[in-house]
Amino acid sequence: MKEAQAVFADKSISEKIERISQGLVGRIGVAAQELDSGLRVTLNGDETFVMASTYKVAIAVTVLRQVDEGKLKLTDLIDCPAEKMVAGPNPLVTYIFHPGVKLSVANLIEPMITDSDNSATDFLLELVGGPEVVTKMLRSIGITDFRVDRYVSEILRDFYGLEERLYQPFAEVAYAKHPEVLLKLADVNLDYEKDPRDHTTPNAMLQLLLAIDSGKALSEKSREFLLSVMSRTTTGVKRLHGLLPKGTPVADKTGTIGGVANDVGFITLPDGRRFAIAVFTNSSTSSEADRERAIAEVARSLYDFYYLQS
Repeated sequence: MKEAQAVFADKSISEKIERISQGLVGRIGVAAQELDSGLRVTLNGDETFVMASTYKVAIAVTVLRQVDEGKLKLTDLIDCPAEKMVAGPNPLVTYIFHPGVKLSVANLIEPMITDSDNSATDFLLELVGGPEVVTKMLRSIGITDFRVDRYVSEILRDFYGLEERLYQPFAEVAYAKHPEVLLKLADVNLDYEKDPRDHTTPNAMLQLLLAIDSGKALSEKSREFLLSVMSRTTTGVKRLHGLLPKGTPVADKTGTIGGVANDVGFITLPDGRRFAIAVFTNSSTSSEADRERAIAEVARSLYDFYYLQS
C-alpha cells in the first residue's frame, strides 16, 4: 500500500480543534491524515511533546523489523526475570511475577500495546539492543523528530526522582520509605516535560503511523500483526474512542504520565476509509477526565471532517 502524498487541509479545522481543546488541556498537538487522499490536518505539529507510552509503537516496530529481517521470531521465548519486572498495575508484574517466566516475543508485544505493560516493554527494548537501536530504526526510515532514550524503568525513576530504576523489588522499598511518590503520577511535572529525552512531534509520530500502514516500515505480515494488536488496546477508552459512534474500529496506543495524556493510531470511517491520528497533550493542570475529553473531541471533529470529504 503506497503512502499518499500529503495535501494540507484548510486551517479552519485546525482552528476548530484548538478552540474545543481550550480549557481542557494546557497544550495540545495534533497530526492526522486520511490514508487514501493524503488530506492532512495539523495543530502544533512540529512542536515536541513527551510521548509517555505512545513510544511503545516505535519499540514494537523495531521488534517486528527484526522479525522481518530474520533476527527474531514471534515464537522465540524470552526470559522475564522477576527482579526486572517494572512496578505498576500491569499484567506481568501483577500475575506472572514468580521466578522462571519465559514468554514469546508475540506474547510480550501483546500486553505492551494492549495493556501498556511496562515490564514487557523493557524486556523487548533490551531484546532489540536498547533505546538507541529504536532511534536508529526511526532514522533509517526517514523520521528525525522522534527520539527514544530510556527504558520505562528509567523514565519512572527520573519522573519520581528516585535513585534506581523502578523495578518491583526497589519500588517496594522506595514506596515504604516515601509513600508520597505514589501520588505524583497524576501531578504535572514541568521539569520532566522539559527534558528533551523520549520526545516526538505530532508530525513525526504521524510519519511512523503512515510508514506502518504503507509497508515502508514493516512487511505485510508484520503490519497486519501490529494493527491487529493495536485494535485490542484496552487503555484510554475515553480518548480516541470516547465520542466516536459505537462500534467504530480504532487501533491505537495511549500514553499517560503526569499532566500528559496522549493517544495515537488509526480510525476507520463508515465507508471503510481510514485516517491516522496522533494527539499529544502536556502542561495540563486540568483533570485526566478533561484531558481525555479533549482527545475525544479532537478525534470526533476529525472523524466528521474526513467523513464529509467523501
